[in-house]
Amino acid sequence: SGLVHLKNPHLDSMEEDVLYHLDLGTKTHNLPAMFGDIKFVCVGGSPNRMKAFAQFMHKEVGLAGDGEDLADICAGTDHCATSRAGPVLSISHEMGIPSISIMLHELIKLLHHAKCRDVTIIRIGTSGGLGIEAGSVVITDTAVDSFKPRFEQVVLDDVVVRSTELDKDLAEELLACSKEIPDFPTLIGHTMCTYDFYEGQGRLDRALCSFSSEKKLECLKRAYDAGVRNIEMESTAFAALCRLCGLKGESSC
Repeated sequence: SGLVHLKNPHLDSMEEDVLYHLDLGTKTHNLPAMFGDIKFVCVGGSPNRMKAFAQFMHKEVGLAGDGEDLADICAGTDHCATSRAGPVLSISHEMGIPSISIMLHELIKLLHHAKCRDVTIIRIGTSGGLGIEAGSVVITDTAVDSFKPRFEQVVLDDVVVRSTELDKDLAEELLACSKEIPDFPTLIGHTMCTYDFYEGQGRLDRALCSFSSEKKLECLKRAYDAGVRNIEMESTAFAALCRLCGLKGESSC
């Protein structure tokens, strides 16, 4: 049917579903009227960047005005900056797996309650490149943790492992779109997701460091040989949740 799937039987028995970090709820807001026509959701870490993206899309889809006064739909909270331009919803998730996971749970419920159909979700982010030209865009085919296509989530006292493959047809479609723009180097590759910026990514300028630069380079070479082309901190959670809830998702950093 193209609807967003929720895999939680407890939600059916709830009198109201409060999307706390979005400052929205099923009783306080008419979610189908507000969001029912959304077809694309673009998410990214920075609130300012996602507001600028919404203003850009406002012009791209041919809406009246310059888009400079776009309202923050979730202005009642300081967690997620949210704007829309026609069928495109732009929302920020801040930095790291915990932050994007919180936002995605509530966003997915929002799309479900709004009865949205055939939604495409794309993460727009920054990342560190691996063996590629600076300024390149990497479209993720699979997000990896320690070179493996998995996302491990501790649920109560169980470790749950979820698949992290993204929509390969969408990846190829985005790659084809990139060829229409000059001087826009784009490729498809694996994205390595880490749990932090310093230790997880092997940076030498952190407060604690117990290995040599040679060991770091050896590890990065193994990552490259395994198909990794960029490193960031959200892709495994993003891929796992999109896949489980039937969302057509892709990451482009």
